This record gives sequence, C-alpha cells and structure tokens, in this order.
Amino acid sequence: MRDPKELTCWLTDKDGVLVHGDRAIPGARELIEHWTRHDLPYLVLTNDSVQTPRDLAARLHRAGLDVPEENIWTSAMATAAFLANQSGPRTAYVIGEAGLTTALHEAGFVLTDVDPEFVVLGESRAMSFEQATRAIRLILGGARFISTNPDVSGPSTDGIVPATGAFAAMITAATGHKPYVVGKPNPMMFRSALNRIQAHSETTGMIGDTMSTDIVAGMEAGLHTVLVLTGSTQAADVDSFPYRPSRVLDSVADLLPLL
Repeated sequence: MRDPKELTCWLTDKDGVLVHGDRAIPGARELIEHWTRHDLPYLVLTNDSVQTPRDLAARLHRAGLDVPEENIWTSAMATAAFLANQSGPRTAYVIGEAGLTTALHEAGFVLTDVDPEFVVLGESRAMSFEQATRAIRLILGGARFISTNPDVSGPSTDGIVPATGAFAAMITAATGHKPYVVGKPNPMMFRSALNRIQAHSETTGMIGDTMSTDIVAGMEAGLHTVLVLTGSTQAADVDSFPYRPSRVLDSVADLLPLL
C-alpha cells in the first residue's frame, strides 16, 4: 500500500467527501488549501452533468471552499473528451442541460437532430415526450447511444427524483440499445481526469464516499483509494464488497495528518 506522502496528485469526489449540500465537511477546506499550498495537482470529480465547472466552483465557494473551475471535472466533460476521441462526425443530438451542451460545444461538436453520429443523454429536469421520441428514432436509425452517468435517482429539496439512468432505461426498453456510460463507475472518467492534469496512476490518490462507484473505479484505474465515511458508505457496509479501498478514514480531516 502506497504512503499518501508519496502521492503527487489527487482526485476527489464532491458530495459526501467535500460537501453535504451547501455545507463544507470539516477538513475539506484545509485539505484543498494543503494541495494548493504544495502545488499538488487535483481535480474534484462529479457525475453531475447539469452544471458547468464555473457554476460548480461558485457553489463550492458559497460552501467556503476555494476550488477554481479548472480543478473541476464533470461527467459531461469526461463524455465530451471521450467522444472527441471517437471516429466519425462530431455531431450529436443532446438531451441535457448547460453543463453537457457547453462541454460538447467546447469539444467542437455540432448539436443537431438531423442524422447525428451520437445521441447523448445527460441529467435533465425537463426531458419531454418529444425529446425521448426523437432520441429513440435516431438510435433506431443508427446513432450511437451515449450516457453521461448511470445514476437512476438523485436528491432534491422535495425528495428523490429520477436521474439519467432511469431515462436511459426507458430509451433502452424502447430501442433494445444500451448506452455506453462514461461517468463513474467507468474508470474511463478517471483516466480522462488523469490526462487532464497529466498525472500517473501510480502517484495519484482517489478519495470517495461510495464503494460501488468511487472506490471500484479508482481501484480499476490503478489509484490509491481512500474511502471516507461521511457519505453513502458506512463502515459496516465495506465487508459486503469483494474488494477493499486502500484506506478507510472517518473523514478527509483524518487524511491531512497523513500527507
């Protein structure tokens, strides 16, 4: 097991690791300040495809965390990076919001509903019957089906709401085509993040709160994995998985003395 002092780059999940909603988790501010002070490259990873990095940076700032937008890597950005390396025309029919459309535009894609190479599904609060129908017909016509993340539900102020994975399942049921999912737990998202900061897996750590996404994907990408117990996975849950993180800590506050 690698010594955290030897790691020169870090990836970290956002929700459940750095923040709960709009409130910073104790130790998060100090950890980010440590990375900044020691010029250690880092990225905050999130399966959120709704918001742009600028939006997310502003939200983290309101929580008391000074994270520049260039230190944020979303599933929308990972999806755009993945598609930019695929063969074929850079055309896509997109169901999603500003985070996804902005990332695809910046990757040189034309967004169109006329014979696109890809149908790209991201988080959407306003997907219509017409959009779903158009996506289904385009996929049946040969467009390649891509999804930003597999999450079937997510939180809101009023309770659980359906998320990208639920809408993808509906389109799959109608077409018989499953999407290629880029976001966590696909290690592709981690590899694209490593490329973003020119990091190597041997010297990079991943901090997450979820065994089934953060930890398994970090492990498959060859990273030193740190599970913190401030989010969705509790200590009693770890034994139910056939794999283990490199370390289990109560919170990011407990990681600081190890750096």
